[in-house]
Amino acid sequence: MEQRHSPLTLAVDCGGGGLKAAVLDEAGTLHAPATRVPTPYPLPPELLVRTIVDIAQTLPRAGRLSVGLPGMIRHGVVVATPHYVTVAGPRSRVDPGLVRAWDGHDLRAALVTATGLPTIVVNDAELHGAGVVAGVGLELVLTLGTGLGSAHFDGGVLAPHLELSHAPVRRGTTYDQYLGEPERRRLGDGLWSRRVLRAVEGLVPVFRWDRLHLGGGNARRVSPAVLDRLGPDVVVVPNSAALVGGVRAWQLWDGAA
Repeated sequence: MEQRHSPLTLAVDCGGGGLKAAVLDEAGTLHAPATRVPTPYPLPPELLVRTIVDIAQTLPRAGRLSVGLPGMIRHGVVVATPHYVTVAGPRSRVDPGLVRAWDGHDLRAALVTATGLPTIVVNDAELHGAGVVAGVGLELVLTLGTGLGSAHFDGGVLAPHLELSHAPVRRGTTYDQYLGEPERRRLGDGLWSRRVLRAVEGLVPVFRWDRLHLGGGNARRVSPAVLDRLGPDVVVVPNSAALVGGVRAWQLWDGAA
């Protein structure tokens, strides 16, 4: 009876390089070690669905599914996704056929059909944010990884998604290109951290947040000196927050996304 009221959640964080997944209870406790598989390319929607189904079969049975996906997602429908339309992963050649396949694809409906589970599909930064927001004031979430992800919440309520990563930040360079993993590797953590500082300072007058959460796999690489300059309203959160967010998403918007 208790399982019916508080089902286990399969949370899947879909990235450009890998898919991380775990099954968690209502308190966010893992019921098996989290798993990660490389993102397969080329990746039409049907292959992503099949990959998630295969992952689910290796983990304890869950009663609902939460998926975070790069790009713009509206009500579980993919408006655009940057990595999965490429032939070999981030920053490789875009395949027009994959662009057509993903454009308007109802991923939520496809996953419900394939898994039989109630499903939430949102942007990956939104899922990450669900795991960390306090629900007080305006909270901005920036995820630093393959590129830049973003989400913002007002009083814990998810705001309409903006693809901030595609906005120009310097001489036509987008935030995605300016702060993404290729530039971190090229510059080294020190110089890249200064870019993070400049980007955050430039966003202050745009959002006027009460709290900024820095997450994603590269947040831990931001230098201590830059973190000190960012101030007390900026906090670094663990990359595992997306998995916990898979549970909290149901509490925050109850599947409406």
